[in-house]
Amino acid sequence: MDLIRKYFPHLSQLQETRFQKLMEIMPLLNEKVNVISRKDIGSLEEKHILHSLSIAKKFQFESNHKIIDVGTGGGFPGIPLAILFPETHFILVDSIEKKIGLVNEVLRHLELANVEGIRGRMENLDLKADYVVSRAVTSFSRILQWTSKFILPGGPPPLPNGLISLKGGDLTEELKPFKNQVEQFPISTWFEESFFSTKMIVYLKK
Repeated sequence: MDLIRKYFPHLSQLQETRFQKLMEIMPLLNEKVNVISRKDIGSLEEKHILHSLSIAKKFQFESNHKIIDVGTGGGFPGIPLAILFPETHFILVDSIEKKIGLVNEVLRHLELANVEGIRGRMENLDLKADYVVSRAVTSFSRILQWTSKFILPGGPPPLPNGLISLKGGDLTEELKPFKNQVEQFPISTWFEESFFSTKMIVYLKK
């Protein structure tokens, strides 16, 4: 919990309890389903939870917002964000049944009422949301192709409704088709650990 407390010092007791429980149960559940590699599970707090929470350093979700997490895998970034924004409704989507099964088990343990896990393929779903979030799913172009139909127009400036994707490495070629349409926010602006030195939040408004 040290890293989470370091960057989010104003958590409620319930939020702290839920983050602590997430860190305890995820390695146990991962033994059955293996949604996080064994070499990374020891860095769960930094590489998965804190990485997910970086979105909250730039975006403040409201109680009337609906957020879709596409290709959620083990529930990242959706579950950490749902703990941080308990009044916001989150829909976590993955096409693989065992992954959504794990997500729903985590949600039961954490007693998170503002989240639902849905199994389905993007092209077959009819969902609407203010923001779509993603992490390590596929190329930005493909994520946009899958999800643009989900995102409602509108939202207040300077960051209205849109697609928010956690990315890493050299994104020059991947983002070339979007030219000046996307905004990139270096996560190292907020987090000093070396893991975040090449990590970005990529945002495209609706």
